[in-house]
Amino acid sequence: MKQNLKNVVLAAGLACTALTGQAQKARPKTTQTVSNSLMKQSTLPFNAPDFSRIKGEDYLPAIKAAIAEQRAEIKKITDNKQKPTFANTILAYERSGKDLERISNIFYALVSADKTPEIEKAQGSIVPLMTEFENEVKFNQKFFQRIKYVYDHEYKTLKGEDKKLLEVVYKDFTHAGALLPKEKMARMQEINKELAKLQQEFGDMLPKAANEATVWVSDVKELAGLSETDIAQCKKDAESRGGKAPYCIVITNTTQQPILASLENRGLRERVYNASIHRTDGTGAYNTFPVIVKIARLRAEKAQLMGYKNYASYSLSKTMAKNTDNVYAFLHQMIEAYKPKSEAQTKAIEEYAQKTEGADFRLQPYDRFYYSAKMKKDQYSFSDDDVKPYFNLDSVLVNGIFYAAHRVYGLNFRERKDIPTYHKDMKVFDVMDADGKQLALFYCDYFRRPTKRGGAWMSAFLKQSGDRQQKPLIFNVCNYAKAPEGQPTLLTWDETQTMFHEFGHALHGMLSNCKYNTLSGTAVSRDFVEMPSQFNESFASIPEVFNHYARHYKTNEPMPDALREKMLGSLNFLSAYALGENLAATSVDLAWHCLSPSEVPTAEEAPAFEKKVLADMGLLNNQIPPRYSTSYFNHIWGGGYAAGYYSYLWSEVLAANIADYFEAHGALTRKVGDDFRQKILSRGNTRDLMQIFSDFTGLKAPDTKGLLKARGM
Repeated sequence: MKQNLKNVVLAAGLACTALTGQAQKARPKTTQTVSNSLMKQSTLPFNAPDFSRIKGEDYLPAIKAAIAEQRAEIKKITDNKQKPTFANTILAYERSGKDLERISNIFYALVSADKTPEIEKAQGSIVPLMTEFENEVKFNQKFFQRIKYVYDHEYKTLKGEDKKLLEVVYKDFTHAGALLPKEKMARMQEINKELAKLQQEFGDMLPKAANEATVWVSDVKELAGLSETDIAQCKKDAESRGGKAPYCIVITNTTQQPILASLENRGLRERVYNASIHRTDGTGAYNTFPVIVKIARLRAEKAQLMGYKNYASYSLSKTMAKNTDNVYAFLHQMIEAYKPKSEAQTKAIEEYAQKTEGADFRLQPYDRFYYSAKMKKDQYSFSDDDVKPYFNLDSVLVNGIFYAAHRVYGLNFRERKDIPTYHKDMKVFDVMDADGKQLALFYCDYFRRPTKRGGAWMSAFLKQSGDRQQKPLIFNVCNYAKAPEGQPTLLTWDETQTMFHEFGHALHGMLSNCKYNTLSGTAVSRDFVEMPSQFNESFASIPEVFNHYARHYKTNEPMPDALREKMLGSLNFLSAYALGENLAATSVDLAWHCLSPSEVPTAEEAPAFEKKVLADMGLLNNQIPPRYSTSYFNHIWGGGYAAGYYSYLWSEVLAANIADYFEAHGALTRKVGDDFRQKILSRGNTRDLMQIFSDFTGLKAPDTKGLLKARGM
């Protein structure tokens, strides 16, 4: 899954700690300050983090100092004897805590992308500190009364970003519980602390469980069907994980494992699949269900404290979808179109397998990818191994992603070697506008390692802000297997699309042109934030772009027309699977968050609850399991997508509508690209999101037919 963009590490509410801005006072210099590079402004261009100087032990004291600094800045606001105004309250708050945002952004980037033992140790102390401070700010009644006074007296007269900033700040406080009576407010603070601790516990367990679930292989003959490159990767992964056997298969974050499409050994396929689905269900070393049910109960209680029926209703109140009825109506519309296709495709795959395996053969979930791949190869006469030599990661980035951004938005990219990174495999690029002015720095971190969590995402060390005169420092993170030294890293088509996807998020951050940090870049609702990324995937297959990057890594020859047409023509081959696994995961997410505290099942009952949910939705199908099952669904238990996983499909509808507009008006024309940039990518959260969608597309509402068409449904 091309995921999340914002990479919310703690509870969604914790992101509010970053409503930050210009520090009002300089701290007195101490010996600790001088020796701790995080506690000083960076001397690198655009305040880039100086990872050559930052040490693991620097984070905790730096965050403590930054919290103290913002605490003093907020006290100055609350102690102000003058009548509350936008300038002395809202703007002063927006300009507070700049150091805390900068330092915590760097820290949480490493928590996800390079969690060394030092970082994990620091996290144990930092998470409670940040949660405590979040509670302190959001439930500071003296501070909130000033915010409320400004909202009550100035909201109607303010305009533009000033008005939107006031609205967002006020609603963030009220959504957190600032209007609750004292007793409920105290309980809310306790819940926030417990949730932060539990989510960290879940997040810590998941990568360890995935490493524990590694499937070890003693005999290379068991790896029949894999390419020489894939076998070499299995050997390399085994060596990096302790060498319990000569080869190993690493479990990725999703339920299905891509390697199953190639493995001929059915017994090994079954081992790999079972390792994936049982990684955290208590049948092995790890069991996340006790943590999950506690999180679900606390969220349900939190929603009831706020006067909502359930957590889904509470969470959706800040989205485009608005409520659970709208989301379920959307899902049922998709399921109605999906089910007949999925049943027909499953039958076709099984019948295909029976031609070689016998009439008694019964397709299992660990067989599906293998026989689907063989069917695809028979029908289109190609396989992933045929096309991978044309998807050299470096070419995809420079000749594909950067080329498309240049053609559509006029951007230029220049690698620089003078910006330190947190890992040696990373690259950094200047991002230049068409007029030669610098827009951003872009960091790439593409290769998997044991210290990185699964998936792919985008985030920022610093966001764009006109008020702060800050250019955005954006990074993309993926989990590709790095080729041996001296060899190019070759990608599958899906991995290529993932790179385009995450760069769509990056563009949303890079091309932001907002006054206030709080509103800039990707600071939009979850069911809108995935739209720019999903839309950017469309450029990967446009002939001019495709032919520019899809070149053989040895000869530099473009992919032959016949192979290209076969590959692109096959994109919707057996497409029901991808839609079905997403619908199943979305349904599981919503169901967990539509429960009252008393309705939340026990840890022992949780697996049966998931099955009942899927059965009730008409999605219980062992051939098409959820993309993420409950016990390893990091988006909703460790990240910020609780009751929000539907947003991938919702925003895919928006993306399909926008791609249709581009196709009709000139997909690679600067006029259309500049219009999209000006009306959507640059806007952040400064205007109503449905309105900016309509301003660009001319549609009054999203049209789901676009998605079904794009999915071949």
